[in-house]
Amino acid sequence: MAALKLIALDDQDLSIVSAHVQDAVMKVSDLEYLPVAKRFVLTMNRFVWEAKSGFFSQHNERRQSVLHFDRVLGAKTSGIQRDKPDEVLSLLAVSFVAISKPAGIIELVFSGGGTIMLDVECIEARLADIGGSWEATSRPVHRT
Repeated sequence: MAALKLIALDDQDLSIVSAHVQDAVMKVSDLEYLPVAKRFVLTMNRFVWEAKSGFFSQHNERRQSVLHFDRVLGAKTSGIQRDKPDEVLSLLAVSFVAISKPAGIIELVFSGGGTIMLDVECIEARLADIGGSWEATSRPVHRT
């Protein structure tokens, strides 16, 4: 399967990126805000939801990927302990709340109640696979 590369420039694009990074895992140390560059970067191991699976077999795969947001004016976290760099986070969703279009807040929601809120001039995000893939031992399950 070819490496995934996506760009998001509006909230509809961002919802597609969100679907591709759902259940991505990363360490707290993999989160980086670069205020001079106005960039927020997440290096992650994303679950490859777009991989084909058959009725009798499920293809469980993860890939190392980078998701970064440009034109970031500020970043706030809640429920994420920056003093625990090896703590593993599981990303559930990425969404956008318009404040004064095109500006707004990009919200990254993690399991366990962690949240990152990015104050952005506009939506400008890129997702790219950067490494090889490997077989995942299980498929993420969401209970309702």
